[in-house]
Amino acid sequence: MPKKGSHGFWKSNGLSAVYLALFLGAFGAQSLAGWLSYNEDQRSHSEPTLAYSSYWASAHFWQSVGENWESEFLQMGTYVLFTVFFFQKGSSESKDPDKEEEVDKEPDRRRLAKGVPWPVHGGGWIYGVYKHSLTLAFLILFLLSFALHAGAGVRKFNAEAGSHGQSPLTLAQYLVSAEFWFESMQNWQSEFLAVFSMVTLSIFLRQKGSPESKPLAAAHSETGK
Repeated sequence: MPKKGSHGFWKSNGLSAVYLALFLGAFGAQSLAGWLSYNEDQRSHSEPTLAYSSYWASAHFWQSVGENWESEFLQMGTYVLFTVFFFQKGSSESKDPDKEEEVDKEPDRRRLAKGVPWPVHGGGWIYGVYKHSLTLAFLILFLLSFALHAGAGVRKFNAEAGSHGQSPLTLAQYLVSAEFWFESMQNWQSEFLAVFSMVTLSIFLRQKGSPESKPLAAAHSETGK
């Protein structure tokens, strides 16, 4: 007989499983659509095409992947960090500016309690890092994606430049080019708009059953979950 509060895998991990499946499906679909688009463009310029297996290693594919991952991790990292310091009255996505929240408290009395993560038990510099580990993880993922975007992007740019008889760029030159920052900013602005929409729409609108929404009867001025 299962213990009280225990659940099967799907009930315990359904949200992450669904999003992982959606990611893998969309990732595969992006590679297929990108391959077809790349080869169509190559044929229109009488250039050699790529096999699908070869396209997975191409700069055309990984430039677009890095460009999008970069903006997503930037969005989530800034959101996690900014919600520490900034408030939005009435939003379910904000802490209440008029009271101390549980997430702001040090776990002094609970440090040795059962089930507390091991970095909290030990204290010291490991605990200091752990206190900011979520933001640090998103920062690292952003920097890795930024590097992927830059590295694959300069390869793609130089391949296209070579086919037009233009001089290639170094990585440093590409990083300060209008092309690179246009690719970045077209995604960054959409991510910031999405967070702004979530923060402000959750003041007035509701979704029954979602932890991202306030209760249906909550006043518009009520802040937090």
